[in-house]
Amino acid sequence: MLWGVSGVAASTLFILNAHVTPLWLTQVRMISAGLILLVMGLIIGTHPFEIFKQRSTSLRVISYGLLGLVPVQWCYFEAVKYGSAPIATIIQFLGPFIISIYYFLFKHTKPSRAEGVGMVIAFVGTFLIVTHGHLNSLAISPVVLFWGGLSAVGVATNTLLPRPLLPKFGAINVTGWGLFLAGICLNVFGPLWLVPVTLTWQEAGLIAFIVLFGTIFPFLMFAHALGYILPTTASLLDAFEPLSATVFSVIFLNVQLTGFDLVGGALIIIAVMILSINAQKILNLFRRWRTD
Repeated sequence: MLWGVSGVAASTLFILNAHVTPLWLTQVRMISAGLILLVMGLIIGTHPFEIFKQRSTSLRVISYGLLGLVPVQWCYFEAVKYGSAPIATIIQFLGPFIISIYYFLFKHTKPSRAEGVGMVIAFVGTFLIVTHGHLNSLAISPVVLFWGGLSAVGVATNTLLPRPLLPKFGAINVTGWGLFLAGICLNVFGPLWLVPVTLTWQEAGLIAFIVLFGTIFPFLMFAHALGYILPTTASLLDAFEPLSATVFSVIFLNVQLTGFDLVGGALIIIAVMILSINAQKILNLFRRWRTD
């Protein structure tokens, strides 16, 4: 839920202060959260600098930051600015299907029946959001679709790239370095210190919320939860992200969503649930229940 609320906080910040850009906010978020996580790693003795002792692990953590975290955070904020937090979050939620497509194209892993059904449902949901049922026009800006699509790709790379590093170096160190390095590298597109941003206390509070409650705390809670629940269950619970983004946007920002947006978003969430649940096990349980 906090991940979804952070999108609403960012949308509020873009409305309140025209000088706060998605790039600037992403840089502040990544560098601040990355430093905090790395300091935590030092304090608890996880040896954050061990990751740079080998060339292969150094390159992978850098690629994780640039190819995984940059699109999943910067591109997401761009989609929020040009569209809305609910639409940006729903489009980003298509990331698991990009992972399935990757495995099909490059690993030659044939999609299961559940994945096939889920992809069809997700396509229908995306179609409804993008066109509102009209084939000759788009209901959302192509800019929103572009940035949202990149953020969905980022979800896939953000999931795949760090996996070999996590067992050896730990989630705190890997994510901390990924965030920090990505935030530093984004200065190529616009140096953070050259942006003339003056913040009110309210705006500074929103930034602090995004860094702490939209980045660090949910990451730590999610990583901790994986010690108690299965990754598939975690993926199902992640459906609260677009739901919370929608609810809080409607309540606090008066964002107007059409029936097509709501139905399309619901279909995408259902599709991801189908992808996450082992459909064959459920079917076998149902058959066993009927037999008993």
